[in-house]
Amino acid sequence: MAITKQKIRIGDLLVQNEVISAQQLDAALEHQKQVGQKLGRVLVEMGFVDEEQFLSFLSQQLQIPFVDLRRYNFDVALIQRLPETYARRYRAIVLSDQGNQLLVGMADPMDIFAFDELERILEQAVMPAVVWESELLSTLDLVYRRTEEIASFAEELDEELIEGQFDLESLTLDADDSDAPVVKLLQSIFEDAVQVRASDIHIEPDENVLRIRQRVDGVLQEQVMKERRIAPALVLRLKLLSSLDISEKRLPQDGRFSLRVKGRKIDVRLSTMPIENGESVVMRLLDQTEGATDLEKVGMPDDILQRFRKLIHMPHGLILVTGPTGSGKTTTLYGALQELNEVGKKIITVEDPVEYRLHRINQVQINPKIDLSFARVLRAALRQDPDILLVGEIRDQETAEIALRAAMTGHMVLSTLHTNDAVSSAMRLVDMGAEGFLAATALRAVVAQRLVRRLCDNCFTDYTPDIKEQAWLDKTLGEAAARELTLKQPRGCHRCNNTGYRGRIGVFELLVLNEALADALRRANAADFVKIAMKTPGYKPLVVSALEAAALGITSLDEVLRLSEQVDESEDFMDVA
Repeated sequence: MAITKQKIRIGDLLVQNEVISAQQLDAALEHQKQVGQKLGRVLVEMGFVDEEQFLSFLSQQLQIPFVDLRRYNFDVALIQRLPETYARRYRAIVLSDQGNQLLVGMADPMDIFAFDELERILEQAVMPAVVWESELLSTLDLVYRRTEEIASFAEELDEELIEGQFDLESLTLDADDSDAPVVKLLQSIFEDAVQVRASDIHIEPDENVLRIRQRVDGVLQEQVMKERRIAPALVLRLKLLSSLDISEKRLPQDGRFSLRVKGRKIDVRLSTMPIENGESVVMRLLDQTEGATDLEKVGMPDDILQRFRKLIHMPHGLILVTGPTGSGKTTTLYGALQELNEVGKKIITVEDPVEYRLHRINQVQINPKIDLSFARVLRAALRQDPDILLVGEIRDQETAEIALRAAMTGHMVLSTLHTNDAVSSAMRLVDMGAEGFLAATALRAVVAQRLVRRLCDNCFTDYTPDIKEQAWLDKTLGEAAARELTLKQPRGCHRCNNTGYRGRIGVFELLVLNEALADALRRANAADFVKIAMKTPGYKPLVVSALEAAALGITSLDEVLRLSEQVDESEDFMDVA
């Protein structure tokens, strides 16, 4: 090909075709000397040309195709012909086999050295195609999973741990050996988890196999390995990292440690539990690279966000954020703290555990082993002259009453409850034993939230509800509104690991207490409270909020029905109104 014979001066061609000016080229070349990047990347970052315009121009000049990787159907087996190391080094991916040559997407098809190396490695003629570098890198993360690498390291570790000769002491002594098979195996497991955006890693020894599962977008994905006996070595290594008692295998233990994976700082919360076949380990992965999420990025709709902002800036009162485990409550609360964190305000948090470290905020980790409970810390915190208190969770009557009295005496209190919706949360305080008049006076609002999976924007298709689903939609939204819905469904592609979903988004309901609601709460009348709440202006149940997201093509009807657990239960809930 022509590009292998001579060096093309793309800058001169851009000037000749009046895509950029000579002055812009000179400025870009000068900047290139300082940063050492490719000229095309420099031109894009300096704003002289946008990436799509540059790549289209490059495609025309070199007479090679431009491929949009977001819409491309990959052959994973074909991609694997180019080892990941070389794919990342030369910014390339094998797209198709055209018989006498391979079509290879390249971020820089003018890199003659990379072109020659690709032909040598692939042992076949290469036809280059232009691709977006950003899309290429994200695609490499998706298609080069570490499944085989993990299996290979597990086999290597298994060979070292000959049956009956597992040496606990030597493995402890070798804890700093980065070449040890157990270290390489764990490193590969963490890299794979970060690559697919997993929130949790589960290590579960079974009778004859070892299961390693990752929770991605709320759903577990599993890898099964026959090397069952490597489980103790993995658990031991993780206990060492977490500074836990390696000799204790009969009792659960909790710990945490930090590590860097693919340039990101990951905080790992670890929990061990004795089971029939050994010890089960679950690790929650917290990406500390970007810190806590700003309130704007939590995902609240604009109308709820504006009202919630107004509420958290009130001088005193209790605001509850509710939902089951894993519904994003902590993310919302940290977003609120980020906004409230000012020099003129004293903020104290009582948490179990402390997930993100926030500057200027006094964060306390509770410790039941030494009787450092929520209630005890909260009483001490009130003597620290706080303006704002965050209570990680209201779990009992004592904590509830202290939080409510703090909210009545000039403090803004933020906290969580494990309840299903905003309406039931207020009454839960009374059920815990808090006085009705306390709850009615102190409680300002309740936010309930869930996480639903976001449709992959690369592969969704139109969806028509079946008869049962349509009947439920008619009942929930009203027939007129339900018939106007345009819904989407997942299909599955390489970008979403064939699940049809990629990422999650929060759905919210906000209930602000008015005089009528406060009166029902004071009387502890649950039936009246529910009826009044359903007719409160601006209140929308979670299911309706989720349906609004589905109508925008953000999620699917299946996810809405999963959120509501089942159609019949949701219909009964709506009938209360």
